[in-house]
Amino acid sequence: MPEAKDNLTAVLYGIEDLRLEQRPIPTPKADEVLLEMDCVGICGSDVHYLVHGRIGDFIVKQPMAIGHEASGVVSKLGANVKNLKVGDRVAVEPGYGCRVCDFCKGGQYNLCADMIFCATPPVDGNLARYYTHPADFCHKLPPHVTMEEGALLEPLAVGVHACRRAGVCLGSNVLILGAGPIGLVTLIVAKSMGAGKIVITDLLQNRLDVAKELGADGTLLLEKGANETEIVKKVHALFGGAPDKTIDCCGAESTSRISILATRSGGCAVVVGMGPSDVKLPLGNALAREVDIRGVFRYCNDYPAALSLVASGKINVKRLITHHFNIEKMADAFNTSRHGLGGAIKVMIHVQPKDTNNSK
Repeated sequence: MPEAKDNLTAVLYGIEDLRLEQRPIPTPKADEVLLEMDCVGICGSDVHYLVHGRIGDFIVKQPMAIGHEASGVVSKLGANVKNLKVGDRVAVEPGYGCRVCDFCKGGQYNLCADMIFCATPPVDGNLARYYTHPADFCHKLPPHVTMEEGALLEPLAVGVHACRRAGVCLGSNVLILGAGPIGLVTLIVAKSMGAGKIVITDLLQNRLDVAKELGADGTLLLEKGANETEIVKKVHALFGGAPDKTIDCCGAESTSRISILATRSGGCAVVVGMGPSDVKLPLGNALAREVDIRGVFRYCNDYPAALSLVASGKINVKRLITHHFNIEKMADAFNTSRHGLGGAIKVMIHVQPKDTNNSK
């Protein structure tokens, strides 16, 4: 255990009130490890809590450490930990269930009613110098995988789960709505699963340019308020027909509607982005054409696949990182992320100096 007592932590007190403060270094429980955190990516949900103070029924009512896309180095072991050792570099899977309910025992721990998830009120996140986490939800990184890639396993796992829910396979024609971080990781996962043709949409051309770099076969720049019938026609023209899988990574009512209307009869529309609780959808259209509508809530048993994709070199997630900040510049990091400054896609906060724990 380092002698230093520095546990600088990013703490959200409420709307537009994010502070850096010192907190005590936690002691790991028997099945936990103490992690010396390395880097933490800023997620759209982190920004949403900062701007709105809530996401749905999850409301920031007390000071909460922020951050959940993270990697770190094992600093201390709990008494019962056998799967890790001090010095191991790990990716932190931020959500875990009770382990005893039917959902957990059935392999759907993301649906556990008692799910604990980093930086989801009232649970603290991990944008801190030190943080404790269950050892079985810390995934050891191979030496050649960087700490930044380890942190990116979190959004990548969402992409893996979305593609699995959609049933993406060899030859699938996949429409992805939204080229933000989640849309882009879904794109690279779909390609790795053998999708035949992938078209992605967004409101920003610079994000579509990145999507082309990552292998999108077609892109469609949308305008706010555009006619959905015309959008569907443009999508079908790009595919030469209707896609059999559509994955909505925005969650706006407009994109959720398009995800149904654009999908071929008998196909599958998956909604990943979480927008308003109540929306108006063309259910009659979906029912008459037997379009399956499936939801995605985070991920479950998807970290191993995400890590395998990165470790094998089959995908490149590092292209998504556009900005790097030290934790002391946290305010600048969040400002860059929330306003998309400098073409920001994924903003990474380094708790330790960059490359401290990466292979030289």
